[in-house]
This record gives sequence, structure tokens and C-alpha cells, in this order.
Amino acid sequence: MSTTETGRHGDPAEGAGATGTTGTTGTTGAEELTIRAVGPEAAGAVLAVVRAAFADRVPLDPPTDALSEDIDSLTTKLSHTGGMVAEVDGHPVAAVVFDPEGEPGEEPDHAAVYLRRFGVAPAAQGRGVARRLVAAAVEHVARHLPKADRLVVLAREELPATIGFWREQGFVETGRHTPYVELSRPVPRRYEVPTAEAMRELAERLATVLRAGDVLVLTGELGAGKTTFTQGLGAGLGVRGGVTSPTFVIARVHPSLNSGPALVHVDAYRLHGSAELDDLDLDTDLDQAVTVVEWGEGLAEALTDSPLQVRILRELAAPDADPDDDPRVVEVVRAGARWVGARLPMR
Repeated sequence: MSTTETGRHGDPAEGAGATGTTGTTGTTGAEELTIRAVGPEAAGAVLAVVRAAFADRVPLDPPTDALSEDIDSLTTKLSHTGGMVAEVDGHPVAAVVFDPEGEPGEEPDHAAVYLRRFGVAPAAQGRGVARRLVAAAVEHVARHLPKADRLVVLAREELPATIGFWREQGFVETGRHTPYVELSRPVPRRYEVPTAEAMRELAERLATVLRAGDVLVLTGELGAGKTTFTQGLGAGLGVRGGVTSPTFVIARVHPSLNSGPALVHVDAYRLHGSAELDDLDLDTDLDQAVTVVEWGEGLAEALTDSPLQVRILRELAAPDADPDDDPRVVEVVRAGARWVGARLPMR
């Protein structure tokens, strides 16, 4: 596979902004930014961005091969899994090409998807375009390549600002082969959960990949199914006691019935900061337990550098669905080195 680096001095780090997937819009100042998925028909637009971005940076030794791209080579690359283009008022200003492991046309199975030819044209730098394109690419791969397990970029060792940018986007170093540094980020997983029983079963399957020290940040509106999910985790971990909402006690500890980790179940709704969460007087060492923190987004992340975020969203049932069904979508977002290569259950 070809390698990739980033535009202007290898540093696409820009201001943050909201993002989405195939039809994302936003603003960069007074201009409108659109990010869309593309195929081989966009080879010309991608080529224009690549040439502008990669020509506008310091020379490297060995030199980048990005400037050797032409219409034919990019048409071939984009015909496999496509890419994305960011446009400002209809003009292409940033692009990325998806390059999955495996043979062309094959859907990756727990494999990596490389982000190739990631670049932002000089005139659009400093406006948050790069960060928004990364976020859009993450969401697109999560939705449209469901077997993909991680995203990978290759950055040049001589360009520390580039490496810093990718780390800011949740990528961690997973390899180094001079002159390249490999950085990876797990792909979020989405699960359609039609019933409460299916929610428990999903959590039981997820429990098989958990280990002592893991922290799950569990979010969802009232009645979304957070406690049902935690009950499934408890069953999968094999812990003692029925798992119920910890609302009135803030935290409960469920010891293991075997040699596995305990389950610590915390309700952070009434806590006012991560210090209060860290000061909870628990009867077990969190390093020896799996900790689930409801309402913990923005708080529980202080307990670990590799949180597992579980978001439960209500979904409208299909018109012909069983009236007793109460469907949900569960989004699982892995962060940090712990989860790179840790395989979650398939959908």
C-alpha cells in the first residue's frame, strides 16, 4: 500500500468544529463547509487538493510519493472504498482516501482502514477543516464499513506537529518504521437493539472482552436502558447480587463469583466533578474491578486514559414492528491504547 502524510509542514491542526458524514455542513467563518463521501468520479477534485496540500510543505527525505498521484491512480484508489471531500462554497479544500486492508473489493474483517492522502489546501488551513474531516471519516467508516476495527494513519517522524495533531484526534502510536510513525484509533461500533433482552445479551457479549481496570462511561436518557445494560454486564462477568439502579447509594460493588473482576456500578448524576467520583469510598480497588459509571460523561474519563463510552439512544420502531418492542441504538466508542486491537462483538 502507498504511504501518506499530511499537508502544509505536515500540520493540519486547526480549530475544532462540528461534523457529520456523507452530507455534513458547517461554517468556516462566513463560508459554508460541506463534507461528503465520494467515489472515482471525484478523482479530479481529490487530485487538486493533494497537489495543493503536499506541494506547500517542506521537502522530506525520502520525498513523499503523494505528488506522483494522477487521475488514473486516484480513480483506482477511490473505486475500491472511496473517500471524502470537504468543500467550501462548492470548491474542494480537503480530501482523504480510504484504503482498507485486504484485497480490493473485499470488506475488511476486524481489519484496518488506512486514511491516505489526507490533506487540506493552504487557503483553507487554520479554520478547523482538518478536524472536521477526521471526525466525518470516523463516522463514515463506522456506518458503512461495519467490519472495520481501526483507522490507521502514517505520519513522518520529521513532522512532530502532524503526530501531535493525530494524537489530538484520538489516535495512539502503534508502530514505528523509519521514516514513518503508525498511529491508530478504534472505529466506533453501533448496535441495533430491538428489545430489553437483546440489550442484556449485547452487554453479556461485551463483558467477554472486559478486564480489571476497565472503565465504562454509560450515557442515555432516563429509561433508555442503562441499568438493563449493566445487568447484562453483571451476568457476563459472573458477579454476585442483582444489579439495580444505584441512584440512592451512588455506588454499589458486586464481587465476582469466580476469579474474575468485581463490578463497580456508579451513578454520577449527583456528583459535581471528577474529584468527587475519585473520592468515593468503595470497598474495592478500581484497578481490580470493571467500573460502570452512569451519567459519567465528562467525569469518569478522569479515572482512566482509555475509557469505553457506551451511549444508548432511543430509536423509532418500524411501522410493522411488534408494539412491545422498544428499540435502541447502542454506540460504543473506544478511546486510548487499551482498545486498539481489542475486538468488540460484531453486530
